[in-house]
Amino acid sequence: MNKRKRKKWSARQSSKRGTVPGTPVFIGESRSEAVRIGSISYDRGDLVEKVDLALDDVNRPSRSEGVAWINVDGIHDPKVMDALGKRFGLHPLTVEDLMNTSQRPKAEVFPDYLLLVMKMMNYNDETNSVDVEHVSLILGEGYVLSFQEKEGDVFEPVRERLRASRGRLRGNGSDYLAYALMDAVVDHYFLSVERIGDVIEDMDDRLLIDPRPDDLQRIHELKRDVMTLRKAVWPLREAVGNLQKSDSSFFGNDLDAFLRDLYDHTIQVIDMVEASRELLTGMHDTYLSSVSNRMNEVMKVLTVIATIFIPLTFIAGVYGMNFKYMPELDWRFSYPVVWIVMIAVGAGMVAYFRRKKWL
Repeated sequence: MNKRKRKKWSARQSSKRGTVPGTPVFIGESRSEAVRIGSISYDRGDLVEKVDLALDDVNRPSRSEGVAWINVDGIHDPKVMDALGKRFGLHPLTVEDLMNTSQRPKAEVFPDYLLLVMKMMNYNDETNSVDVEHVSLILGEGYVLSFQEKEGDVFEPVRERLRASRGRLRGNGSDYLAYALMDAVVDHYFLSVERIGDVIEDMDDRLLIDPRPDDLQRIHELKRDVMTLRKAVWPLREAVGNLQKSDSSFFGNDLDAFLRDLYDHTIQVIDMVEASRELLTGMHDTYLSSVSNRMNEVMKVLTVIATIFIPLTFIAGVYGMNFKYMPELDWRFSYPVVWIVMIAVGAGMVAYFRRKKWL
């Protein structure tokens, strides 16, 4: 988050102070685009997909209608969020969490639904950084609500599986759909961590040979991205672990193995993130050592050159004083002899430095 975005976010955070708990206030980067709502309703034999639904067309489905997945792109409009919250019987504090992009990942059980808060990650090759988006899921009887900050997500493979009727999705309930969406988010963590790992490995191989002035800034940027991933995945591990241990009926017993697998994936991501952190710490030291070694090499060469020219300067200074009674001034071969002596002194010093392994 750059300074400009951070100031806007801080201003919105400040605007929340003094409000009654449960008041729908958006905390995050300011947005002006309209909220878009889409839905996919399905059962084993049929699927209906709708886009750009009006708020009045969004209703809480009944259990007999199969499974409904309602996706909301845009959480910045308090009126829309408040209306959706009332329509689906969401607690005011839940709506507040949905609109607070600084909310840490968590799982919270309510009487009629389950709230899942996550961070969606995507490595942006254009900016060479990790884009973070606040994503929340509401799991209820026969439906899943997903809330995102903007259009574009990592859920397209899930949509394709639903459309093509592949895998277990069409034959299972809303709990399996919620698991599939969580799994898609965690799978994208792997892609982001692996992409960062590739950048770290390439830079690590080059640092010893060719450290560049902008490498230190890049290392700090990578550290910030890794820290962002760490802040997202550590609480998510705790949330998934709590879901495993929970007596809630929202996830059926047949999903225990899938939740354990999801928990294992979060552990793997954490291990990869920690490994990247250690590599970046070592790279920082490697960069400083490489720059110091290069400076030492430069200083060594300059010192040798200066040392060689000290006696040569002395000889040239003595014979440049033009004393009247200096014997060598009238000698025919004095000039070439002085040059021979100076070259011999320089060559002798270089040979001595090499024998001492100073060069």
